[in-house]
Amino acid sequence: MSSPTSPEASPADLLKAADVPRTLVALYTDERLQLMAVIGMDFELTAYAGAAIGLIPPGGAEACIEDNEISKMIGENAIEVCNILAGLINREGAPRVKLHQTFLPGGGPPADAVNHLLALGRRLDLKVDVSGYGGGKVSLALAG
Repeated sequence: MSSPTSPEASPADLLKAADVPRTLVALYTDERLQLMAVIGMDFELTAYAGAAIGLIPPGGAEACIEDNEISKMIGENAIEVCNILAGLINREGAPRVKLHQTFLPGGGPPADAVNHLLALGRRLDLKVDVSGYGGGKVSLALAG
């Protein structure tokens, strides 16, 4: 049985270039700081996931969405979600990958990271619903 804030996921449409300004972009590197993966969370998922992990009521996320601005606390919490997501990228016997840098929606990530995020191929695009909050899209693209 899942907890009240356990996320549910299903396939989603590909992230598009027009979506990037409203996307949290997280860069993951190996110990040599070589880019290994990029994760993008759309604005809505950034707000909902950031609120849920911080036990902020859903209204806090909804206010961010209405105001078109991620609050400082929800932004910090969403970055922690990105840190946790490093576990999806790491695998036994491979070099350790860790969260290197994040760009909140509107933060202007580097062009090479955006190119990886938008490239076809080694990627996964999911619609994620955070129970009791709401949903959005996450895209994971392997770069290395």
